[in-house]
This record gives sequence, C-alpha cells and structure tokens, in this order.
Amino acid sequence: MKIKQKALLALVFGFVCFQSLRAEAAESSGTAAAQKEGKLVIYSSTDSASVEPLLQDFKSLYPFLQVEYNDLNTTEVYNRFIAETASGSGGADLLWSSAMDLQLQLASKGHALTYASPQNQAYGTTFEPVSIAYNKRLLPADAVPQSHADMIRLPKEKPELFKEKIATFDPEKSGVGFLMMTQDAKVFPQFWDLAKALGSSGAKVYTSTGAMLEKVGSGEHYLAYNIIGSYVLLRQKKDPAMGLVLPKDYTLVFSRVAFISKTARNPNAAKLFLDYILSKRGQTVMSEKSLVYSLRSDVPGNITAAGLTKELGKALKPLDVNTDILAGLEQNKRLEFMKQWQAALKR
Repeated sequence: MKIKQKALLALVFGFVCFQSLRAEAAESSGTAAAQKEGKLVIYSSTDSASVEPLLQDFKSLYPFLQVEYNDLNTTEVYNRFIAETASGSGGADLLWSSAMDLQLQLASKGHALTYASPQNQAYGTTFEPVSIAYNKRLLPADAVPQSHADMIRLPKEKPELFKEKIATFDPEKSGVGFLMMTQDAKVFPQFWDLAKALGSSGAKVYTSTGAMLEKVGSGEHYLAYNIIGSYVLLRQKKDPAMGLVLPKDYTLVFSRVAFISKTARNPNAAKLFLDYILSKRGQTVMSEKSLVYSLRSDVPGNITAAGLTKELGKALKPLDVNTDILAGLEQNKRLEFMKQWQAALKR
C-alpha cells in the first residue's frame, strides 16, 4: 500500500520534498566550511543506543567533524536550549526531538535557521508508531491489551495482576509524553476513563522510554503504555521476552523533528547532518540498524512508513503538525490538562 504524499506532508510544518535535497551531502558546497568549523553539537531525545549506528556512519563520511551528541529527554532539550538562548551562551547547533509540538513552537518563534528554501525550517525525519510494550514471560496472553479500550477494561477485570505493574510517560516532565497524551485525548473519546484506569491500578510515570523498558524487562512492571515503538524493536534484539503491540483501534504516529539553530556556531556542520539523516543512506541506516521507521518511499523493508501502513492501514493516525498541535501548549490548556491528569492518577 503506497503512502500518500498528503499523509507525509501532514507530519511536519514546512516538510521538505526529499527529491529536492542533495543525493550526497559530501557534494555540498558547505562541506569545506563545515571542515573549518570542525565540530557539531547536537541536542537530541533519540537514545544513544538507537542513534549510535547513525553517528558512526556519519563520522565515516566526515571524519574531520567532532560530534558532541547530548542525549536528553524532550523537556530537557527544550529547556536547555531556551535557557542558553536567553543567556546568549549558545550551545546546540542542531535540535532533534520527538516532542513535535515543542520543536515547532521553537521554529515558529524564530529559533530555526531557514535552510533549503524560505519555507523550510523544521523537518520531519521519521514515521514512528506509539505502542504498548509488555513482558511476555509475566503477562498472560489474555491480559495483553490490543486496543485502547482494552487498557480500560483489563486493569478493571484483573486488578491484582496489574496493580502497580503499568508504566507510562509523565506528561508533566516529558515533552513527548505530554504530546502523546494530549493527542490520545483528541482521538479517543474515552481517554479520561483510560487515565482513571491507570490511576486505579497505581501506574508509575517516567520521563523516558528507556527507563520504562528497563522496568518492563526486569519484571518490576509488566506493561508500558504509550511507548516509542522503535525502541521496543531495538530492545527485542537483546531481550526476546519484550513484546510489542501496535493498537488495532488506532496507532498514533509521530515524527522526530530536526532543525538548525539560528544562532548555531557550526551551521555548516549542522547542515551536513540534517542532509544526512534525510538522505536515502541515512534513512536506510536508521531503518536497518537503528530500527527507527524511515519515512522515505525509496527505503525498502518493513521498518518504514510504507511497511507500517501496509500493516495497519487506516488505523494509523499521524500527528498533524499545525496550529492545533501548538494550541495544546497554551498555558491555560496545559494547566487544565495536567489538573485532570493528576486527578485521574490521584496524585
């Protein structure tokens, strides 16, 4: 099943047509300038284990660049950048985060360097499902949720099994967690019933997918809700007991958004990296080695937008990046959401 261009365009404000990018960033006129800079500073929410194959391949192309990769959670990416910008201390050359709304907010406020065309500042780089992870050894097959409605039903039917055994994002401290929860509330009318089910079961909240996967793998929790599917696939390589569910009723899809800071000290090096992660080569490494879903139509395999669409079809719900997604960040709306969330979880 082919991915419609319209669906891809909906992923990110000003999404660039890949065919207009250079096939090989090494041919860029900015390579010589990047060599003079000699350094690249990245703030990213992509886990180090996931990004390592990409960084190694990028360094093989540009051995003259010293890459400083800062693995931060999504809220840390945003807050650190804002603080450094306000103080004039500089810092990141490129920001790459799964908190699409926070990234687009920064771009809309003039923090992104225009690159490739006057319309393009922030770029969607992936097509990733929001999933459920579970421990196959500890969670019986009839207790594995296959839909969001199951996330309401099962903790009620099996309270002893799920008591303090569910993990999820902390939307107050995690930017991507807040994004996922607010989009759930938009798509799923029973979201607040789901939140209350989490609260009744004594669910624990975390700021990263990595932390939740550790807890599920160890058996401290049996299940993690609203977790980044790509990381589950990577974890399965070393832990075959890690299970993955892409909800059958709907599966949210997000894109890691990247942009070059307008005040970057090494803008040419940042352009090389942005070109690389958008290129066929970079996207292939991402799909085959990092197990992060590529959105390019010319990258083969199942861990791609085409593969995911073939599997789930209309159940996929790509997050629209427009004024609606930014509206959720308005102070009054955020405070109201958090008030309801804390009441549901009885915090």
